[in-house]
This record gives sequence, C-alpha cells and structure tokens, in this order.
Amino acid sequence: MVEDQLRARGIRNERVLEAMATVPRHEFVPVDQAVAAYEDRALPIGPWETISQPYIVALMSDAAAVGPGDRVLEVGTGLGYQAAVLAALGARVYTVERNAALAEEARRTLARLGYGHAVEVITGDGTEGYPAAAPYDAIVVTAGAPRVPPALVDQLAEGGRLVIPTGGRQMQQLHLLVRAGGEVIDKTLDACQFVPLVGKQGWPQARWPRFFG
Repeated sequence: MVEDQLRARGIRNERVLEAMATVPRHEFVPVDQAVAAYEDRALPIGPWETISQPYIVALMSDAAAVGPGDRVLEVGTGLGYQAAVLAALGARVYTVERNAALAEEARRTLARLGYGHAVEVITGDGTEGYPAAAPYDAIVVTAGAPRVPPALVDQLAEGGRLVIPTGGRQMQQLHLLVRAGGEVIDKTLDACQFVPLVGKQGWPQARWPRFFG
C-alpha cells in the first residue's frame, strides 16, 4: 500500500508514510471488508459512512503538517483510522463523530490497539468543532462540506492548518486553510469525493446515494 499507492502517487513525507505503514488499516473496517482494507479505495463502514481511501488519508495527513505534540481536531471519526494515523504522527487527537454507534466502536478499537491514550472520541456535531480543547494546531475534516464551517476556523491556533473538502454533494475540492497573522490563507489541493458533512454548519441529514471519500 505505502509503496504502490502512496509513494508512487507523490506522497513524500516519510513521517506520514511510516505512520501509514504502522497503523493496521484492516482493524478499522468491518469484518466483511477486511480483505479489501489495503486497496486504494474507500470502503463502506455504515449506512452513509465510509473509510477514506489510503491515498486521501495520506494526502490530508501530509497537508495538515502534524508534528509531535500537536493538538489536532478530527471531524468525522468513522471507525477511527484517520485518528490513529494522526496519533501515530505524535498528535493529541480529539475526534468528533455524530453516529454514536460508530463513535463507540472507534473508541473500543483505538483503546484495544493502544491509541486510547492519545485519542479522545467525542459524540456530537463536528461542524461546530470541539471548543473545550481549542485552539488546535491542525483540524482534519473527513466529510464534504458545502462551505467551510466558521466554527472550525475560529478554533484554529495561530499557524494552524485546516484541511477540508468543500463543494457540491457529488464532488468537492480539498482545501488547506492556514491561519497566519490574523488572516486565513486558502490553497486548493485536489479534486475529491466524500460523504456529506452533516450538521448545523454543514449539510442537512443525508438523503442521497452514498458516495465515497
């Protein structure tokens, strides 16, 4: 996976590649999907939820520039894979999941695999962030938003990085926003396709066919 899907497609951050090689992706997918865990595609993990393809996980982790000791917010825990990768990069991770069943399963899996000390799973509306632990050095959003939620920008520390897909319901653009000197600099990274970011500052409840990130 690391050599053929990540390094070969331009991921050069050795810390990200090492984290992706270390975290056992098959532990974060349903049992019936385990055989496909290391393929470069998203996989369903719930009625409207997916685990993103490895390349997208690596791309977002690289863009977030996570370093040891960073305080990181993830919006959209799923079953915890991206949170585990961020923890493997040395971050203290706060991850918010609106689906209570997924959040509980992610919490158990992360604890079982030894990431529980570095990751706190919160059940709630991730579009509003998690003010209790703000500000964050990085925020990673693993669902597509119609626009950047203002609450997430407000919770960025100076120099903080926000990686988020925004756009329509079927296709989005992945953006990197950086808070610098009182301004927020926005850079477009790549086209992408994610499940909807549902919440007060996102989309209303999903009512369209699943699409994958």
